[in-house]
Amino acid sequence: MATVTSRFWAGKRVLLTGHTGFKGSWASIWLTRMGAQVTGLSLAPDQSPSLFEMARVDERIDSHLGDIRDPAAIEAALAGKTFDLVLHMAAQAIVRTSVEDPLGTFDTNVMGTARLLQALRRQPDLKAVLTITSDKVYANNDSGRAFQEGDNLGGKDPYSASKAAAEIVVQSFAKSYFKDVAVGTARGGNVIGGGDFSRDRLVADIVRATRAGEAVVLRHPEATRPWQHVLDCLAGYFTLLEALATRPDAPRALNFGPRPGGAEVTVGELATLGVQALGGKAWVHEPDPTSLEAKALAIDATLARTALGFESRLEAPEAVALTMDWYGRQAAGEDALSLCLEQIEGYEARK
Repeated sequence: MATVTSRFWAGKRVLLTGHTGFKGSWASIWLTRMGAQVTGLSLAPDQSPSLFEMARVDERIDSHLGDIRDPAAIEAALAGKTFDLVLHMAAQAIVRTSVEDPLGTFDTNVMGTARLLQALRRQPDLKAVLTITSDKVYANNDSGRAFQEGDNLGGKDPYSASKAAAEIVVQSFAKSYFKDVAVGTARGGNVIGGGDFSRDRLVADIVRATRAGEAVVLRHPEATRPWQHVLDCLAGYFTLLEALATRPDAPRALNFGPRPGGAEVTVGELATLGVQALGGKAWVHEPDPTSLEAKALAIDATLARTALGFESRLEAPEAVALTMDWYGRQAAGEDALSLCLEQIEGYEARK
């Protein structure tokens, strides 16, 4: 199976949006570890604690705090710089927040993407752009069938719909303006890993409840999700972005999720693994009849294996164990950055 090529990234000038978030912080740490020169553009962290601050990410990259919806903020981050590669991860990424603020979600995820792509048209050395959307871009009837890249796009809630719309925006800019630049999208599954303290994220909720001596509350313990460790997810993104920059036949849209044929894990099952690992109380179920979240969600990552030779290395139980090991050791006083670097090194050593 394909591995992340460190020598490819060494010296590459990378624009990373969303670098203050959970995945963005891990991406910043990994990319700079490989020798990439990273410029970040993102809002300030919206939760405390945050991995961005705990791991001192701003000391590793050229960090710009600004709103992707603001053309001036984009121009300030790009001013005087040329980039080889762009990894666009900035987004409003929470389903329940999108229900509370649909216009802000559409503005960030759709128009923010369009504004960034418009600014990138003036980048003379650009080789490839990868926009991260979501496993939720597909029209979902809760059948449980694993979605493939050619399936219809859709979305019941504003978050899902905004990410599906972003896919169309990316395709439009790619065909209209980026004739000599490879532009693609990656549709990642539900990501877990150490350092996520976001609102309405399962692992973050488990950690907060356990540290407070409380039981985590689950809205839909029967729901299924394509759980994936953050390092598996980022490895897929990096592999696709490298392929876009070096291979004319690289896919322009690709799913990343659990290994094809892997066991399906429910929200309740993952929560049980998490609370057991942290020594917390058993979870409790409090239904939310107003929720727009899908009960069943699965994506087929076969194309990533056949087209790129890439597949996830961590099954759900191991991903949970690695995640909870990070939180447990961090709570005991170990340095967040050192924990991230140790897990990245361990992941790279896997065959």
